Amino acid sequence: MVVGSWTPIGSPPPSQSSKKYGITQPISLAGPTDVDIQRNAELEKFLVDSGLYESKDEAAKREEVLGRIGLIVKDWVKQLTRQRGYSDQMVEEANAIIFTFGSYRLGVHGPGADIDTLCVGPCYVNRQDFFVILHNTLAEMEEVTELQPVPDAHVPVMKFKFQGISIDLLYASISLLVVPDDFDICHWSVLHNIDEQTVRSLNGCRVADQILKLVPNVEHFQTTLRCLKFWAKRRGIYSNVTGFLGGVNWALLVACVCQLYPNAVPNTDELGLTEWDPWKNPRDQLHHMPIITPAYPCMNSSYNVSLSTLRVMMEQFKCGNRTCQEIELNKAQWRALFEPYLFFEAYKNYLQVYIVASDADDLLIWKGWVELRLRQLTLKIERDTNGMLQCHPCPNEYADTSKQFPHCAFFMGLQRKEGLSGQEGQQFDIRGTVEEFRQEIHAYTFWKPGMEIFISHVRRKQLPVFVFPDGNKRSQSSRPLSQQAGRISEDFSRSQPGSTERQIKRKRDDRLEDPKPEKRVSLEANSPESSTNGCGGRSHTALVKQLN
Repeated sequence: MVVGSWTPIGSPPPSQSSKKYGITQPISLAGPTDVDIQRNAELEKFLVDSGLYESKDEAAKREEVLGRIGLIVKDWVKQLTRQRGYSDQMVEEANAIIFTFGSYRLGVHGPGADIDTLCVGPCYVNRQDFFVILHNTLAEMEEVTELQPVPDAHVPVMKFKFQGISIDLLYASISLLVVPDDFDICHWSVLHNIDEQTVRSLNGCRVADQILKLVPNVEHFQTTLRCLKFWAKRRGIYSNVTGFLGGVNWALLVACVCQLYPNAVPNTDELGLTEWDPWKNPRDQLHHMPIITPAYPCMNSSYNVSLSTLRVMMEQFKCGNRTCQEIELNKAQWRALFEPYLFFEAYKNYLQVYIVASDADDLLIWKGWVELRLRQLTLKIERDTNGMLQCHPCPNEYADTSKQFPHCAFFMGLQRKEGLSGQEGQQFDIRGTVEEFRQEIHAYTFWKPGMEIFISHVRRKQLPVFVFPDGNKRSQSSRPLSQQAGRISEDFSRSQPGSTERQIKRKRDDRLEDPKPEKRVSLEANSPESSTNGCGGRSHTALVKQLN
């Protein structure tokens, strides 16, 4: 899917009725009917009632925080300019600018959402200065908490909270000695003489600005995107890190639909930079769901999508489409579309990734490192089982509030690929896969004593109670038959959580059998004296023995 706009050279300016907002003609120029307008009003009211809009006080606080951060980075650049021996005039002119992108720039952020920001600085202030000197400056400020640098991410970022507002701050050093206050980040010249990481850092702002320029009606675009993001989060498919779609992906999809239906309601210069092109770049042919950005250089914003996560999203798209059809026929209300997906009742088998650290600060850093690489575990399992064992990573993290030590857990649903015949009792041995992943995780450059990761297989009946909203599990008999059979139910809204809690048993290996009833996953239990850690998995010692 591509969002863009072009007009052939020599062509007359298009009239409003025939204007192309994308690279293809609109599918329909029809306006909304009275029924559409009424249903749209009901949707907007539902979104407001669901608390998706921030208050005026919170909006004002965000503006204040952005202003403070802007002053901090200006002072930081002036300090470095003075330390590096530049003239007093250069120190006076030294400048850095804060830009926003993501949901905040697009106008679809909600209460408590983070602000994606980019600091643009001069050529003599580099990324190391950002992650060392600016980091140390922020670390000394009382207003700053939960400071987490991630310099080795695909897009290097510094995460923190400033007066309680979550900030994701990127840095781009451009080829100018002085950054003017009226700096145009969308101009092609900004891409001269910069590295690939800087291009990616700049791309977020450039893409957000292009999206707002290319949609026919910004207000309709914002309402539709807000609605779709809410739906994706409720259905558990909103997370770029775990292989689903993130904010920019959903924004591009909505922008494309807005271009194709411009009157409906929500119901560059060549610089030699690498662009997404599956005909020229063989690696691009491996992407499963390309969503191409409109700003040069064009990139695939959804490269993280795997075969497993694509399967999950396709199932949710179909489920959402059925619900929308029922709403269209007045057989359902809008709330039915946003029923949460019951992840922990959808599978018979799960993989638990449990991490611990010595203190809260170490856990924040350790969790960021592990979470960024969970997608690799999905890809490795797909690779080593030839796609026969499918993974469904849950984008949420969980913690047992009754435990005092710093920890958190991630989960993946596991099931055998449907429609394939196999031998009775066939097993998937992923011990080697898990061990390979663990070794890569422990290669973390900033590893500290106490940072540990434990990966274990758990059945649905062994899931820890802290993953359930009310702390209770459903009884096996109260689950839909389709879920008792280990298959994803197509009607999630009818499932209700139960209240039966089962004790977690220890297992000896990670061999997974076919999750169908006649080929049950069976892992041998350890001796009765084996202990559990009370957090939904085996004790740390048992896990090490199991995986080594």
